[in-house]
Formats: sequence, C-alpha cells, structure tokens
Amino acid sequence: MVLGGFSYKNRKGVTYWLHVKYGKNGVPIYYFSKDPVDSVPLPSEYFVVENPRTGLPVLKKVKKT
Repeated sequence: MVLGGFSYKNRKGVTYWLHVKYGKNGVPIYYFSKDPVDSVPLPSEYFVVENPRTGLPVLKKVKKT
C-alpha cells in the first residue's frame, strides 16, 4: 500500500489520484482514480488537463521541440 502519489483536484472539488498499470508489451497505461492507494508520481514527460465538459483529469504528453 503506497500513499503520496500525484493528486489533482478538479474545478468541482473532487480529488483524483494518478495510477499506472502495464499492458501486454510492458507499456505503462496511466489513469486517474478517486482511490489514493497505490498512486504514483506524475511522470516528467506528461502534464494534466481537465476535460471542460466532465471535469475529469486527463494526461497529455509534452511535445518535444
């Protein structure tokens, strides 16, 4: 049980925690959950945006210059 990963509070005041699971090829799949258990830190190559319609957080990859 790991606590203390990345959290995001949306405009509605709901806190979401970042989690990761790994696909068949070992590719990380990041998702947000209301459960803080086993949350992970925010990877440096991503940033968070909020869906304007639903208020759900979404990870976006930083564009390389």
